[in-house]
Amino acid sequence: MEDITKILFDLLLIYAGAKIFGEVFERVKLPAVVGEILAGMVLGPYVLHILTPSGFHYVLAEIGVVILLFYIGLQTKINEIMKVGKSSILVATLGVIFPFILGYAYSLLSHHNTIEGMFIGAAMMATSVGITARIMADLNILDKAISKVILGAAIADDIIGMIVLAVVSNIGKGTLSYLNIALVILEAAGFVVFLMVVGHRVVRRFSPRVDSLKTRNAPFSLAIILCLALSVSAGYIKLAAIVGAFMAGMILSESNVRFRLDLKIEPLYDFLTPFFFVVMGANVNLAVFSRLDILGSALILTFLAIAGKLLGCGLGAMKFNLKEATLVGIGMVPRGEVGIIVASIGLGLGAVSGDVYSIVIFMVVVTSILTPPVLRMLLGRWREKLSGS
Repeated sequence: MEDITKILFDLLLIYAGAKIFGEVFERVKLPAVVGEILAGMVLGPYVLHILTPSGFHYVLAEIGVVILLFYIGLQTKINEIMKVGKSSILVATLGVIFPFILGYAYSLLSHHNTIEGMFIGAAMMATSVGITARIMADLNILDKAISKVILGAAIADDIIGMIVLAVVSNIGKGTLSYLNIALVILEAAGFVVFLMVVGHRVVRRFSPRVDSLKTRNAPFSLAIILCLALSVSAGYIKLAAIVGAFMAGMILSESNVRFRLDLKIEPLYDFLTPFFFVVMGANVNLAVFSRLDILGSALILTFLAIAGKLLGCGLGAMKFNLKEATLVGIGMVPRGEVGIIVASIGLGLGAVSGDVYSIVIFMVVVTSILTPPVLRMLLGRWREKLSGS
């Protein structure tokens, strides 16, 4: 009985802590996810010593991140990926290449091994466009051309990021070889493309029959079954489970309009996702930043993460004027959940050290905090000069 009481207490502690810290950050117009990470840092074994992550916490966190990627996938329509346009694809591609190369090169120059360098590079790639989208919505400029480029690039960025994550996590499990890299890329790309081409057609064909089912809330039940089934399938072919969860959401994105799956999934998302961020935050040892070498590395890596997106995405958007290209670059700067996921997978595989994990979390938090005020200020000054839709 004590074990059950302890589990329930931990659930209360993590969830309440996440919501309290998230509320504080929302009130100062910063991402709630940063507050949830900081809640884990404060409650964890390195500050208040109230929460020490164990097997149960990691299982809960894994379920939370599966639901998180499924929810993101539901809002990523395949037809939008097909028509994001050359500008968005170019912005996404250069915005992935530049940060990866900068992170990987710096890691090798800092005497990290190749695997660790690849995880650092991968963690620097992904954009958390939710932060940027919220700002653009608040300023009522979602109809502007650069807004569409940023949102389109973020969709393409997610797909590229999922494939790179699959490659890097597989390499982290074994020996590095070019043959292994090629096979994993083919495997991951094949899995993604097959589901994009075939999966949504199958769902579209069978979705009208869902109405005839007698099961209570049948669309929700079938959506969760598909999410778990593709997560398991991804695991069996040695891809990260979250790749399968993301793809499940994406092939259901058309059905989402009819069945409002996002609204049905949202309570599950709101409940489970904070556990992932709090548990990940609890793994950050703030004491490592008292070492000047670690703090210096964290600051340099954060600078490279910002520069990589500004250069890569800015160059990809040079068909616009310099101000608009700059805004695109800044809009793609914030890192978020995917960067944390990459770091947590690397930590779980033993491919990255605790120091490197803490440095990556530092980079994610700082880029997420810095971007909103800078982007809001520049958009406020330049909004009248932005191109229309």
